[in-house]
Amino acid sequence: LLENALDAKAQHITIVLKDAGRTLIQVVDDGLGMTREDARTSVEQHATSKLSDIDDLESLATYGFRGEALAAIASVSQFEMRTRPRDQELGTLLEVEGSVFRKCEAVACDEGTTISVRNLFFNIPARRKFMKSEATEFKHVVDCVTKAALAHIEVHFIFVSDGEIIFDLPSFVPLPERIEQIFGSRLRGALLPVESVTPSLHVHGFISAPSFVKRVRTEQFFFINQRPVQSRSLSWAVASAYEHLVEKGAFPSVFLSITIDPSEIDVNVHPQKLEVKFADERSVTEEVRRALQDTLARATMASANTGALAPEMVLPEAINAGASA
Repeated sequence: LLENALDAKAQHITIVLKDAGRTLIQVVDDGLGMTREDARTSVEQHATSKLSDIDDLESLATYGFRGEALAAIASVSQFEMRTRPRDQELGTLLEVEGSVFRKCEAVACDEGTTISVRNLFFNIPARRKFMKSEATEFKHVVDCVTKAALAHIEVHFIFVSDGEIIFDLPSFVPLPERIEQIFGSRLRGALLPVESVTPSLHVHGFISAPSFVKRVRTEQFFFINQRPVQSRSLSWAVASAYEHLVEKGAFPSVFLSITIDPSEIDVNVHPQKLEVKFADERSVTEEVRRALQDTLARATMASANTGALAPEMVLPEAINAGASA
């Protein structure tokens, strides 16, 4: 639902949960909205696509090029959609319960799309029984929202769970500020900027100083063309760059974006599109490693020249706290 809102060019997105999503998952956006015909089609299997041309398959620029998600969600929930394109006075109310259409009618509603998913797996008790604990399910949602917010600083995100505001992240703030809003001020003080431009790719973002590390890898985020991904090769590039700077089992924080020609990557190597395959994996990995090494070398040189920690680095008393946080 978040990815659809972003693909619809939303500038404000609100996520509302009840009972970690078991009772309600709601995503409200001010994006392009859908016509009544598109809204009805969007919840049918094998009926929609975000592609306008067959060549788009070779250079995907959206999060998902099929609309299967809405059909799947509507088949296992009490599903409601309110949507209105920006150029129409009335919108559409669509209600589906376990794949059965209950309502499709014109209504007055805000521009954009609001989707409410109630009582997830209400019609599949066995599947509902095997959902994780509320704490675990909530953590998954926080991770999802965090990645979207880090990839899209141009979007205002509000995340509410059981009436409590978890995130309220204004749009168009510098990435370090958004990182601080999510992870706290101590990390922001340890951030080092990464910037590298070659004819084939642009590597940019922030990494933490070697003095600010953790015992888990939970604060390492990679984005390819604003798509959050998992990548062994990029993780290796980070580990290699820090190899002689941090002890084994210590992990720096990483917020790294790579902009590359979409035709140079394949986003369909993982069922959830969590991984990508580069046309030239070695050169991308080496360029990322070099960019990180350059950043760390500059920080070390600044420290040596001043006889003190570079301004971005945390003070010694914060090192242990950062490692154990």
